[in-house]
Formats: sequence, structure tokens, C-alpha cells
Amino acid sequence: QVQLVESGGGLVQAGDSLMLSCTASGRTFSNYAMGWFRQFPGKEREFVAAITWYGMTTYADSVKGRFTISRDNAKTTVYLQMNSLRPEDTALYYCAAARVTWGSIHISDYNYWGQGTQVTVSS
Repeated sequence: QVQLVESGGGLVQAGDSLMLSCTASGRTFSNYAMGWFRQFPGKEREFVAAITWYGMTTYADSVKGRFTISRDNAKTTVYLQMNSLRPEDTALYYCAAARVTWGSIHISDYNYWGQGTQVTVSS
């Protein structure tokens, strides 16, 4: 079992930056690929970014060049640095862990999920 706790969400203005953190406890963190997903009201959860245990990253086209995912295996924490935020980035952001060796974009590959943290970007 892996427990994930996100933090760092909040209300910011368009163009601002925000860093989300997700701290894991339980099983060996470095065995898991980690991902960030987001969910808009009334919509399905969508992929944002993923990182393998060895640091290879994958991004959704909508955030490429603005968001950066990273991880610190010693701190069992994964981060999502979000720059140049837009109102359309407003969503509930979830951290997830997957028992795979690649940076999966598929929700079905992820075994554990955090509770989510709200990001709101005002125009």
C-alpha cells in the first residue's frame, strides 16, 4: 500500500507560478513511476505529467514547456512546477503512483491516488 498526500495548491493569477508536492509513504517509493493528473468540473481526469523512477519525463501537450515534473527519491516526494499558469489550468490536481517502469499517461496503470489539491487561476 502507498499513501499519497498532495500539497501546494491555491489561488493564483494568470501568469503566476505554483509548485505542487506529493509525498508518499508505505512501499518503496523508487519502485514506482509517478504521475500528475487533473480533473475539470464535470470532466474525466486527464493526464498532465509523469516521471519514471530513473527520471524520464512525459508531458501532456497542453502543459509542455510550462510544467516540470521532478522527484526526490530520498524524500519520497514528487513535484509539479507550474509556470505561466492560465485560467484553463484551473482544476483539481491529483498525484498517482504506478507499479510500472515507464511514465504512463493512462489512468488505468496507476495503482494509488492522492486526495487531490485544488489549483485556481484567475484571469
